Amino acid sequence: MKEWNRVAGRLLPALMVGALLAVPGAGGALAGEASVTDDSRLETDPPFGGPMNIEYAKVLWERLQGNNLVGPESIRSYPYKGNHPHGQALEYLETMITIDDHEGVVMVKKNYGGEGDLDALKAGVLNEREKNLASVTVMFQRKDGYDPDHDDWYWAKFQPNGELETNPKGMSLAGRVAKGANEGCIACHTSAPGDDYVFTHDRFMK
Repeated sequence: MKEWNRVAGRLLPALMVGALLAVPGAGGALAGEASVTDDSRLETDPPFGGPMNIEYAKVLWERLQGNNLVGPESIRSYPYKGNHPHGQALEYLETMITIDDHEGVVMVKKNYGGEGDLDALKAGVLNEREKNLASVTVMFQRKDGYDPDHDDWYWAKFQPNGELETNPKGMSLAGRVAKGANEGCIACHTSAPGDDYVFTHDRFMK
């Protein structure tokens, strides 16, 4: 237990950084701008997994890397218990980023595997983050008009190396993921309180 407390104590500065990141607009967008040449707002059939949404996901990942939100040296937060369909233990980061001329909030959830009780899962994340990282799920709020039915959220699920995950049909999970379906990102987050598709708070209601 003493060793656990000592490890946790070393994380406090990172947690304070995470708390600052979680305030939209604090310091503005970070680390410059990414650029994307296409307009994936026009890609509605299918609503996700098409070439323009895939291209946008590549730029989004680059932006996350540029802000130290993903990757081996990324900002850390304290892991907590996860639930399906995410990992058994999770880390969560939130800030503002800029893609082209749009600054929007981004939410990054790192999904970890592992074995044992909650303390063992947390220790696995703290001691071997990259080994236990299973995937990274991201919500980015785009310009008005991208998906007005769902507060203009763009959804993506990445492998730890930045490649997109796919569904059983082989469709890349990027865009308005599973829009109109009974299961999937949008269907699940529709049940979030505050009508903003966010479970952790209600700051982004439109």
